[in-house]
Amino acid sequence: MTTLLRRAIAFEQELIALRRDLHRHPELAFCENRTAGIVADRTGGLGFRVRTGVGRTGVVAELGQGGPVVALRADMDALPITESNDFEWRSATPGVMHACGHDAHVAMLVGAARLLADAAGGGDLPAGTVRLLFQPSEEASDDEGKSGAVRMIEDGAMEGVAAVFGAHVGAHLPAGRVLVSPGAIMAGADRFTLTVAGRSAHAARPDEGVDAIVIAAHVILAIQSAIARRLSPRDEGVLHIGTLHGGVAENVLADRVELRGTLRYFEEAVRDRLHVELRAAAGVADALGGGASIDLVPGYPPVVNDAAMAGLVRAAAHDALGEDTAGDFEPWMGAEDFAFLARAAPGCFFWIGAALDPPREHHHPAFDIDERVIARGAAVMAACALHALRETA
Repeated sequence: MTTLLRRAIAFEQELIALRRDLHRHPELAFCENRTAGIVADRTGGLGFRVRTGVGRTGVVAELGQGGPVVALRADMDALPITESNDFEWRSATPGVMHACGHDAHVAMLVGAARLLADAAGGGDLPAGTVRLLFQPSEEASDDEGKSGAVRMIEDGAMEGVAAVFGAHVGAHLPAGRVLVSPGAIMAGADRFTLTVAGRSAHAARPDEGVDAIVIAAHVILAIQSAIARRLSPRDEGVLHIGTLHGGVAENVLADRVELRGTLRYFEEAVRDRLHVELRAAAGVADALGGGASIDLVPGYPPVVNDAAMAGLVRAAAHDALGEDTAGDFEPWMGAEDFAFLARAAPGCFFWIGAALDPPREHHHPAFDIDERVIARGAAVMAACALHALRETA
């Protein structure tokens, strides 16, 4: 067992207790006041210089002096999901739960803070500054369309940063494995609202109206055909409709149907193509005697890992957990606002396996993890900071 992991396991039960406390008291995006207070107290007690209210409800904690500055990030927000688990630490807040592992991310980063404080106390912290980013609102954006990462950047959280790292527990990934790859590993995501307009009439006299539901069906087929026939097989993209609302009664032609969906991409050229094809599909409504309008809202860009930082994470994983613990992460169409941090400085986002048997999937009412991932994650995050301080000096 490596030194960092052995030290983390020595206080593992404290980290698990912290995770369970946060799990029992989840907070939605930009409402993470209790969580922020806890991490401010914990890191401040370890000798970190703490700033609260960053990006509205975020916390920045620093250790060390001068450059280089290496940032480690953990997201804090929960999801509007009603938990179905029955263990003692299940959510005590109706309709809200930590269904994505952000409670574990916070506990991991608090654990990394303790390991780094111990290193500083023993004279083993390299020259420079470690900056911990406890970030609000990864799962959602505010009224201005800005997520927690954007708000923290606006408040100066990334000023002077030479390298930034983020980790995510993988409830579907083999326990103990660190998975990381260079380049685009998670997709960019925009959302859209497409409104189809028709003309209402009695169902017994359909010739007097324009059925928005029928038109919407043709628009949906055109959208699906865009991926199959308008996007190159060599490109990767998604156009998905998640909700459809329209109509007022079973015997009335609908005069309005609203479709809401998302588009996903890794490359800007694919994003541009998807925008064009979405608008072209909406044009079907005009050809059928109705009309359509689209509200396209830019979302998170793709998460693109810096090649050097990805290599550093692999080295840190080997150092923290032992040889042959790191593997490749297969890119997928999920989105993450760590992308904004990785645009502000060379960065790397990686996954740590935490699957139970059977796995409890993310964003599910029964989500859960193998809690051994917390000590492992703390060790890897601390190792990332130590390696980065040495290599970016």
